[in-house]
Amino acid sequence: MDLFKKCNNNELVTQAKNMGIYPYFHCLESKQGPEVIMEGKRKIMLGSNNYLGLTTHPEVMEAAIKAVEKYGTGCSGSRFLNGTLDLHLQLEKQLAEFLGVEDVMTFSTGFQSNLGIISTIVGRHDYILCDRENHASIYDGCMLSGAKFLRYKHNDMNDLERLLATVPETSGALIVTDGIFSMSGDICNLPELVRLKNKYGARLMLDDAHSLGVIGKGGRGTASHFGLEKDVDIIMGTFSKSLASLGGFMASSHLVGEYVRHASRPFIFSASMTPSSVAAAMAALHVLEKEPQRVDRLHDLGNYLRNALKTRGIKIKESDTPIVPVYTYELLDTLYYDKKLFNEGVYVNPVLPPATPDKECLLRLSLMATHTEALIDEAADIIKKVFDGGARL
Repeated sequence: MDLFKKCNNNELVTQAKNMGIYPYFHCLESKQGPEVIMEGKRKIMLGSNNYLGLTTHPEVMEAAIKAVEKYGTGCSGSRFLNGTLDLHLQLEKQLAEFLGVEDVMTFSTGFQSNLGIISTIVGRHDYILCDRENHASIYDGCMLSGAKFLRYKHNDMNDLERLLATVPETSGALIVTDGIFSMSGDICNLPELVRLKNKYGARLMLDDAHSLGVIGKGGRGTASHFGLEKDVDIIMGTFSKSLASLGGFMASSHLVGEYVRHASRPFIFSASMTPSSVAAAMAALHVLEKEPQRVDRLHDLGNYLRNALKTRGIKIKESDTPIVPVYTYELLDTLYYDKKLFNEGVYVNPVLPPATPDKECLLRLSLMATHTEALIDEAADIIKKVFDGGARL
């Protein structure tokens, strides 16, 4: 059989393109802000993870420029060998102090962080207990580890306990969960996760990619949000969202950090974060520490958008984060609504299976701390107009 036969069977993509409702790879022609130029036209950006609006902050941009001037454009090697800059060490130290942990190590991407952490910490005789709605990078890290992989129903602590009870006492167990779930915007039940971790002698890992800069004291994430900073064993996070750059990190004890540094293949065999990326992340962290009010502003805008949509009769999934899912249910309806919104000047993200269950498709709206109420009202009016007109073009 020809290995490439499957490449001829991408029917949904072909159908969507032929119908004019293909939603991906729109070309951005401006900075990532509340308003953007996309394919030559103004769009209200409600589909970015630039939660604090720092990708356009003068200090962040200037730090990236100065780093290139001093260090060049890349490190040309892994952290293990020639690719460790003093900037990497400074960022890790500052982030460890910000989070109140012993150790931070950085990875070149967020996706790679989950691959590198999970596949190193967990092995073939261990068990991983994974929330069904966790990010794809967690799933891939679990598969790469070779561990026995058990999925529990989303945020269902009874189901998690049922599975924990089946883990042999001779095996290690890692519970891994998103802090804020990227599609639904809801927050994990960390107090119960900690209780079950302690009851069954497991370890607990949080993916705070969408939590850092969004919840917790001064944006310190999920553990801070619940006051359980000392009860989480590993925190993973990214720089590509609130910290306006590219890369990821692991926050842990010094013992765990040293082990992963010397055993993680995705870490050892990848080139290190570029100088500009490190400098931008460090500058963004500095802005966050100086201006914690950005986190409060983001929270207030999330409430404002939810209220704006509900008063206009738009059905949403409730959350307490800047991620606001709007129900569209059917796959084709979702693509039609997305296209109509794009044509009317609002960019959102369509969420389709397997990211959602069948017939539970949605449009994912997300905010920046730099949005204004006027922009939100304008977008909400457009959303109402589009939904009142029905799904078809």
